[in-house]
Amino acid sequence: MRYRSACVALSLCLATSVPAAVAENAEPTEAARADQSRHLSKSYGEKLKAALVGAMKAGGPESAIAFCNVAAPEMAKQSTVKSGWSLGRTALKVRNPENAPDEWERTVLLEFQDKINQGADAKSLEHYETTTKDDERVFRYMKAIPTQGPCLTCHGSNVSPSVKATIEEFYPDDQATGFELGELRGAFTITQPMP
Repeated sequence: MRYRSACVALSLCLATSVPAAVAENAEPTEAARADQSRHLSKSYGEKLKAALVGAMKAGGPESAIAFCNVAAPEMAKQSTVKSGWSLGRTALKVRNPENAPDEWERTVLLEFQDKINQGADAKSLEHYETTTKDDERVFRYMKAIPTQGPCLTCHGSNVSPSVKATIEEFYPDDQATGFELGELRGAFTITQPMP
């Protein structure tokens, strides 16, 4: 009888542990990937904002512009290396032409803008889907970046002459001014490779 009880117990143990093992090795769902992307974009956004505000306090807006030119891309690169995913920022009106949206990103940005025009809060907007990029299956995620108070110093309608001069020095083809508080400034964009 003990042998039979042990066999039943072993069978139950194996039956419950196999699905757990399979689940651990299962491909993440879209919802799980979106949650991971949401966390990464939030973390990157908070670090970037803190660094920009710090640069602005230390050396004024001109210092923040120089920071954006050099350090912000490096911060994104570090997050990309750490996560294994592509992380960046894009917008319909870019400051850095290297951040110009691809076709998929542009479509999502236009959808965000349309939703904002209909009354949606930019802070709440995100989009994700599994799609293809460069003939590879990928998971893509975008989180809207609303224009906040500190952004207006360099991206607003009333940019000072010294800030304009610094922008022109670092970004001669700048398109990213004239924003108002709460408008869509751009979006974080993440691409996760799929097996």
